[in-house]
Amino acid sequence: MKMTREQRYRRIEQAEPGEIAKLEAQISECPWRQGYHIQPITGLLNDPNGFAYYQGYYHLFYQWFPLGTEHGMKYWYHTRSKNLVDWENVGIGIEPGDRYDSHGAYSGSAIEKDGKLHLLYTGNTRDEAWVRHPYQCLAVLDESGSVSKLNYPVISSVPTGYTEHFRDPKVWQQGELYYCVIGAQRTDETGCTVLYRSTDLKNWEFLGEISTGLTNFGYMWECPDYMELDGKGVLVFSPQGLDAAGDHYQNIFQSGYLTGEPLNLQTREFNHGEFQELDRGFDFYAPQTMQAPDGRRILVGWMGLPDLVYPTDDSGWAHCLTIPRQLSLRDGKLIQQPVAEIVELRQQEEGTHIHATIDNESRSFAGFEGIAYELICEISHVDAETVGIEFRANGAEKTVLLYDRIQQKVVLDRTMTGAKLAEQNGTLRQCTLTTDKIKFHLFVDSSSVEIFVNDGEEVFTSRIFPSRDSVDIRFFAHGGKADFEATQWNY
Repeated sequence: MKMTREQRYRRIEQAEPGEIAKLEAQISECPWRQGYHIQPITGLLNDPNGFAYYQGYYHLFYQWFPLGTEHGMKYWYHTRSKNLVDWENVGIGIEPGDRYDSHGAYSGSAIEKDGKLHLLYTGNTRDEAWVRHPYQCLAVLDESGSVSKLNYPVISSVPTGYTEHFRDPKVWQQGELYYCVIGAQRTDETGCTVLYRSTDLKNWEFLGEISTGLTNFGYMWECPDYMELDGKGVLVFSPQGLDAAGDHYQNIFQSGYLTGEPLNLQTREFNHGEFQELDRGFDFYAPQTMQAPDGRRILVGWMGLPDLVYPTDDSGWAHCLTIPRQLSLRDGKLIQQPVAEIVELRQQEEGTHIHATIDNESRSFAGFEGIAYELICEISHVDAETVGIEFRANGAEKTVLLYDRIQQKVVLDRTMTGAKLAEQNGTLRQCTLTTDKIKFHLFVDSSSVEIFVNDGEEVFTSRIFPSRDSVDIRFFAHGGKADFEATQWNY
């Protein structure tokens, strides 16, 4: 049953007696709780926020509505890790409800300054007519772990020419100055990104709009993120309102990027190539990156989408975050690969290994099964029409990953994956890939899969909701044969 507006905009202390305990009991019985992904203790998780390294820990916050699976009063929930693998729940990071975030602490980012971690975020407010008034706010995490909010916004108004859809500041430092990009909607209801500059993180100067070649590209750009890799500029953002085109833009909302020459901070000109999607799967949105102490650029995304219903909703929780991914550039394309630390999840060093030629059949192998695991499969000498893997399978359920050699496409099919998703979620995602050798690197959990194709050239991120007894893994070649070499590590 859908919540009323009043129910959705309650704070935790306004929960009914026993309400949270009831949610916790529902969640404890859910078969789809994740094994190694960040997930909410109750309620709804969405955008990753404030991803930064501070005092020996990677800090990662996320949008959190604790009292249900609808988008209501948003908190920042705080997790941290020393190794990007083992995450501990710290607790509430930013609590909304003050004058400038009365209806939620919306997304933002973090940067260290003067020995403290500064959290820049959008304060969501509504007036009596339910008109939104966004403020860009600042909170500070100190060495003791306590968070204090400034009692005034650091950006108090929306510049002329833009609507109230003005949010998600992403901050970085260049020289002595700080810059941030903010996602915006022009008054003609087209999306864009704007740029600000500051000397102290408290006083911000509006520089103007980042000039791109995409003047009419969706109605809103959420969660922008600017970085430089290998001397190139990269602008990541999540445009809303793109129409599907062939295999592209199949999700309700998209996430992607532009690459080009570094952003000119004086003129705000960004000369770039075409927009490219970050992920080919069903459930990926609002990614955020950070720079690790060793220089790596690391990305985490929300494994979900707004405005969709998921099978865990009935159990009182929704969504999770992706595993951290290291970014690099290859021929103007962003390559995503699991961070090296992820191997610490492997329960056995060697793993279970097979090497076999499969000829017009589907085969299982001893030891290849599970609910939460990592699987690397390399397929070569392919003369079959289709080759691939069926996983989280039993007699009635399976998730299918295949390469169609004739069409030269990678296909992820969750038609028979288990619990049905709403029709608008879709059952098939695919992309073109011209290759002689296929490498599938899978990270499977209780209710998700992340697939890195050919060392991160393409990535498919998806939620799946199979039964607990769907543990089989099958390798197949149809219409010919192929050589398979695979290793599995249980998590």
